[in-house]
Amino acid sequence: MNSFIEELKWRGLFADMMPGTDEQLNKEVTTAYIGFDPTADSLHIGSLIQIKILAHFQQHGHKPIALVGGATGMIGDPSGKSAERNLLDEATLLHYVDCLKNQLSRFLDFSGNEPNKAELVNNYDWMKNISFLDFAKNVGKNITVNYMMAKDSVKKRFSGESGAEGMSFTEFTYQLIQGYDFLHLYQNNNVKLQMGGSDQWGNITTGTELIRRKAQGEAFALTVPLITKADGSKFGKSESGENYWLDKKKTSPYKFYQFWLNATDADAERFIKFYTFLGKEEIEALIEEHKTAAHERKLQKKLAEEVTVWVHGKEEYEKALRASEILFSKGMEHMTGEIFTEIFDGISNCEVAKSDVLSVNIVDLLSEKSGFLKSKSEATRELKGNSISVNKQKVNEVYTANESDLIDGKFLLLQKGKKSYFIVKVI
Repeated sequence: MNSFIEELKWRGLFADMMPGTDEQLNKEVTTAYIGFDPTADSLHIGSLIQIKILAHFQQHGHKPIALVGGATGMIGDPSGKSAERNLLDEATLLHYVDCLKNQLSRFLDFSGNEPNKAELVNNYDWMKNISFLDFAKNVGKNITVNYMMAKDSVKKRFSGESGAEGMSFTEFTYQLIQGYDFLHLYQNNNVKLQMGGSDQWGNITTGTELIRRKAQGEAFALTVPLITKADGSKFGKSESGENYWLDKKKTSPYKFYQFWLNATDADAERFIKFYTFLGKEEIEALIEEHKTAAHERKLQKKLAEEVTVWVHGKEEYEKALRASEILFSKGMEHMTGEIFTEIFDGISNCEVAKSDVLSVNIVDLLSEKSGFLKSKSEATRELKGNSISVNKQKVNEVYTANESDLIDGKFLLLQKGKKSYFIVKVI
C-alpha cells in the first residue's frame, strides 16, 4: 500500500478512494488538489483536516494544489447543506479570496524548485471568461441530468430528507462547475487526484467522469471522514454555536488553545492523530501514558500545544500557555491588560465610571452599577451562597473594590459560579 494512504489509515483519516488511486501514487509524483470556498475572510478549524491532508501529501513526496474557489464561492456548495447559501457580492468575495490565499500559504511549502512544491490557484481565473452558452455546449453535454440527480447531495435536497425545499438551478450546477475545475487542472496542471471530505465524493467523481468523457483520461478520488466528536456531536463550534477561526483576530490564540485543551479523553485520543504531525510511536506512547494518569491531561496538553504552534506559531502558543497558567492560578495580580483582553475576548462587559466601581458595595456593583445580575436580591442571594468571585477570589457582602483590585488599572472580573464571567471596564 502507498505510504500516504497508510498514513491516513492509521490516523483514522481515510474514508474511500477510487480503484487505481493506490497504484497511481506508487507510480509517480502525483499532483492532487483540494478546494476551499471563500465563505468568510478566514478559514476555521473545520478546514484544518483538508489543510493537513495536503501537508501530508507533500511530505510523502507528492505535489499539493490548494484551490481557492473564487468562482464556486459565488454559488455555494449544496453538499451537506439543507438551505440555499446567501450569495456574496464580488468585492466581498475577492476580499475573502485574498484572505484565504494568505492563510493557506502558511501551511504548505510553496518555496524552492522541487517538483512537489505547493501551488495556489483560483478557479475564477479560468471561469471568468467562459460564457454560459459555451459552458452548456462544451461541458454540460458530457454529463446527463440523470447522473447529476443520482448524487446524494442532490437527492437529499429533493427528497426533503435534509429539511430543505428543493434546490435552485444555481446550486444544482455546482457539481458540474467543480467537475470542470478538475478537468481544467487535469489538462493544464497535470492534476490526477482530487481529495476532500466524504460529503464531496459526488462532486469529485463528477470530475473524474468529465475527464473520462471529455479528455479520454483517467483521474482519481480520495476522501477523508467528516469529523465529529466521539459522542457524535458536531465538531468545531463553541457552546453558543460560534466558529473557532484560524485568524487570531477572530479567535484569540488563547481561546484556540483552550478549545483543544478542553477535549475529552476520548476525543483527545482521536484528535492527536488527526490534527498533529507526531509519529505513530510517539502518539501511542502518549496515549498509554495518559491512561495511567488521566488527571494530568498530558494528552490534551500535547494536542493543544502541537495544534496551536502549527496554526499560530511558538510565540503565540507560549503566550496562551502563560495566560492559562495565570487564569487558573488563585490570583490575577500578574496579568497584563493585553493578556486579560485576549483571554476574555467576547465575554459580556460594560463600561462603568471609576467612582461607581471603587468603594461601592459589591451588591450595588453586581446589580445596579454593572447589570451583571438582575437585582440586588439576586446579588445578595448569590453572595450568601458563596458563588461570587472578583478577579478569581471569593467575596462576601462586605466586599468593596479598591484601586489595587483593578487589573492593569482598568478591568475588574466578576464571576458567578464556575463559568459565568462579566467584565467591568473602568472609565
